[in-house]
Amino acid sequence: MRNKILSLFFCLICAAFFYQKANAQSSGLGIFDDETDVGIVKHKGNTQYDPKLQQYHLAGAGSNIWATSDAFHFVWKRMKGDFILRTNAAFIGKGVEAHRKVGLMIRTSLDSNSKHINAVVHGDGLTSLQYRKAVGGITEEKKSSITGADVIQLERKGNIYTMSVARKGDMFVSEEVDDLDLGDEVYVGIFICSHNADVVEKATFNNVRIVVPAPTSLVPYKQYLGSSIELLDMATQNSTVIYQSPKSLQAPNWMHDGKSLIYNSEGSLFKFDLKTGEPTVLNTGQAKNNNNDHVLSFDGKMLAISSGDGGPSIGYTVSSSGGEAKRVTETGHGASYMHGWSPDGKYIVFCGQRGKEFDVYRIPSGGGPEERLTTTPGLDDGPEYTPDGKYIYFNSVRSGLMQVWRMKADGSEQTQITNDDHNNWFPHVSPDGKWICYITFLKNEVEPGDHPFYKHVFIRVMPVGGGPSKVVAYLYGGQGTINTPSWSPDSKHIAFVSNSQLLFPAFPMSK
Repeated sequence: MRNKILSLFFCLICAAFFYQKANAQSSGLGIFDDETDVGIVKHKGNTQYDPKLQQYHLAGAGSNIWATSDAFHFVWKRMKGDFILRTNAAFIGKGVEAHRKVGLMIRTSLDSNSKHINAVVHGDGLTSLQYRKAVGGITEEKKSSITGADVIQLERKGNIYTMSVARKGDMFVSEEVDDLDLGDEVYVGIFICSHNADVVEKATFNNVRIVVPAPTSLVPYKQYLGSSIELLDMATQNSTVIYQSPKSLQAPNWMHDGKSLIYNSEGSLFKFDLKTGEPTVLNTGQAKNNNNDHVLSFDGKMLAISSGDGGPSIGYTVSSSGGEAKRVTETGHGASYMHGWSPDGKYIVFCGQRGKEFDVYRIPSGGGPEERLTTTPGLDDGPEYTPDGKYIYFNSVRSGLMQVWRMKADGSEQTQITNDDHNNWFPHVSPDGKWICYITFLKNEVEPGDHPFYKHVFIRVMPVGGGPSKVVAYLYGGQGTINTPSWSPDSKHIAFVSNSQLLFPAFPMSK
């Protein structure tokens, strides 16, 4: 009996040791399980993870990832099914070899001659999709039309692998391999290769994400993926996840004091404390089924919210600290989705469904007769005032695809601002009045009049008066990502929501 007790005690000690080791390893490598040198590597590689910035700093050697075998440093996680890998990668220093490599990798095993596919950027800028179809086989390559990519994405759908790459600020360019069988469970991660056995190269990886997308069986608006609230630094374009939940979180507003966010989830509004990382329910009284159209007044004292308890969405106002909601849209009309306050607090603009048309309307913030500002056929949505009150930005499908438009505050001089080959939604003017951010959907994924959940989307910015747009965030999201104004009060950050099945605790989680 004594031996059995000692044996059990020893097993418990071992289990505790390996549990602590696994936890320490996981926290030390962020979203990844482990790191290793693959193949014969003369100088041992290593990884430093910065949990505050959620950045990875890799150092590694290795002669090459090519031909019939590989030698490099790999930071990885075991995964099954479909997924999307994404990162911003950059070498540190001038380097030695023109063909040093960084990128994203998917491998069947950690053997040097394993089947694999990688999206890679070389030291000389060559950007390509490289893959080995058989164990010990010759590596093949598809070169991208762009060089020097900063943003790298590698997506798996069954045996189809798609590399999407971009120079920072641009839209993706893609290459595809459609017949590569790596098996269901694979090693996925980030890597570095010096291309010279005697040299150690270094690189930094930002915005590293592993996304598990919606399955084809998911029923829209009935079933949901998990959500991550992210804060995007506009100066560096590095985004950090500050909160995750298996529930659908949507549409973060940044509070006027810069200390908290307001978002909606499962019919309630929540105030999220940026210092403590804790959300609390915001009392909205009679408004019990709130959706993702909620907006703060310019002085931060009031919220316009949209709520539909078993019927069309209704417009209300409520104190930003919580309280009894007051209905402001009239009875007998269709749905109303609140989007913007005038800077003086006298008016609210919203998207109203009246009959079969969706248009921009203006209404006194205390309630009263509504005024129709747009009259063209098709959807007009997302109206929002500029900080000086002179203009209202909105999105409209009237020219074919969904585009950003602008009109004077009285509805006159309606002018198209964006004119590209994508669907652009929800323009938000920065508090300093200099920039507009908006979300872009791909026309081959989404119809112009729709903004669904769980798509490849981009957050883009442009000068408020018009001009070239640039991508500042590449993500998987859509509905609820930035439906509402989400700039920080100092115009230096944007809060947004991305989505994924949360299969592992990568970042701060809800309780």
